[in-house]
Parts: sequence; structure tokens; C-alpha cells
Amino acid sequence: MTPQDFDYLRKFLRERSGLVLSVEKQYLAESRLLPVVRRNGMSTLGELVDRLKNRAPAPLSAQVVEAMTTNETFFFRDKIPFDHFRDTIMPALVAARAREKRIRIWCTAASTGQEPYSLAMAIKSIGPAVAGYRIDIVATDLSSDVLERAKAGIYSQFEVQRGLPVQLLVKYFDQVGESWQLAPELRSMVQFRPLNLLNDFSVLGSFDLVFCRNVLIYFDQENKIAVLNRIARQMPEDGFLVLGAAETVIGLTEAFKPLADKRGLYVPNGGTQTRSADNVIRLAAAKA
Repeated sequence: MTPQDFDYLRKFLRERSGLVLSVEKQYLAESRLLPVVRRNGMSTLGELVDRLKNRAPAPLSAQVVEAMTTNETFFFRDKIPFDHFRDTIMPALVAARAREKRIRIWCTAASTGQEPYSLAMAIKSIGPAVAGYRIDIVATDLSSDVLERAKAGIYSQFEVQRGLPVQLLVKYFDQVGESWQLAPELRSMVQFRPLNLLNDFSVLGSFDLVFCRNVLIYFDQENKIAVLNRIARQMPEDGFLVLGAAETVIGLTEAFKPLADKRGLYVPNGGTQTRSADNVIRLAAAKA
């Protein structure tokens, strides 16, 4: 791939997916895109770039974007966000939604499904506190391929060993050959939909909790700001946002503010329409 072709590819990926590829990552692009070249009957990466320049068919463009997207994930990844979910977020939302008894959760980069399914298992563990509540989990991802895997809920031995407690494996999975399939009752708790975060997502509706972890790190500042502000517009004043350990809203937007001593956890910062962080913490503590 020539430097000129790589520059075009970087621009293409930023516009289509928000992915910012640094100049030293040409080797990564070449290794991930060569299978796309071969699968589509081409000979070189230069030929692939030429097709992209000449308005490549949508399926080919999608293959290029998906090949470059990182889909690293595992069950209960990083632990702290799930501690926040159990100890702070759900107690506050259960109390705040006592009348309507409905809570909506969005996982913005679901990949092969481990994050939303981890939330589903965490909800099951809460037990009587959420009895009678309708809890919707919407899981989206740019890649249709990984979403199909997520819907099936089938994982390898290696995947179920990454972060999944053995008691939950025994309780919620059935062995299928050398793989493990999540029980239908858990799979039915999650709705999977293809979505590009750079596009309009207002059609998804409002969410009480948004998990947007390890996504913004791949975006430039302009797209980080735009995505965070659009997420804020689809959250109630007492909602929650969870970001990855290497991500923050500070210096990007005033639409959210961090909760003290709750790393990675944020609440909307909409002036009179937003509860104070202290009130959120007190409510969660009272219901824990």
C-alpha cells in the first residue's frame, strides 16, 4: 500500500466509522485488509483502495470498516463498571422508576455480546428488587457480523473463561459440542441492532443508562464531543453514563459531570434539569 493509498484509507475510515488511524498503523491496516482483498477476488491493497475511491458497493465498504474495527471484549470486563451497576446505578434507578417500573439500558458497542449479557446476568442477580420492572437492554454495534454472533449467544471455552464466574457458566450456559450457549431467558433480555455512532441514533429513544465503554478512545476530539452531546440529549435528568477507564467527558463537554469517587461513572449536567451528584449517591446508598 502506498502512502497515498494509506492516507485515503485513513480518511475513509474516519468519515465512515470515526476510527482515527495513526500514521504508524499502516502495518495493521495491511494485515487486517488483506483477507478482504482475497475474499473479493482482488490482487492488491491498491486495488481495494481504488474501488473505495470509485464508490465501492456498500457491502465492500462495510467489510473494510468491520475489518478495521476492534472487537475485543469479555464478560464482566474491568469489574468496576459492574460494581457501579449493582451498588449505585440500579438502586437509584429502581427507586426513581418505582411508578413506571421501566428501565432502558443501551450498550453502544456490544461487539459479540459479552457486555450486554453480563448486564443481563447482573440484573438476574438483583432478584426481588426488580420484580415487576420491565428492563430493556438495547445493544448496538457497527459490525453486523459480530452482532449475528452475539444474537446466537455461543462462545468458545476461551471466551467463557475470560471474566465469567464458573457459577454463572453453570447456571446460564449449556454446552454445545466444544462451545457454550447462553440460555434463551438471558438472550431474550437483549435486543441487538446495527448502528454507527456517527449517524443519528435518536430513533432508539431515551435511555436511563448508557454504557459507552472503550469506544471514544478511537475517535478524534470532534467526534467524541458530538457523540457525547447526542447521548446526553437522549437521557433523562437522572440517567447515568458509563465510560471506559481511559475515557472521560472532562475537557470535551459540559453535558455530563463525573460522580465523585465513582471512576468512569457520569450523570447529565443539565442545570435545573439534573440532580446533583451528591443526591444520586445518597439515593443509591439509601436503597442499597
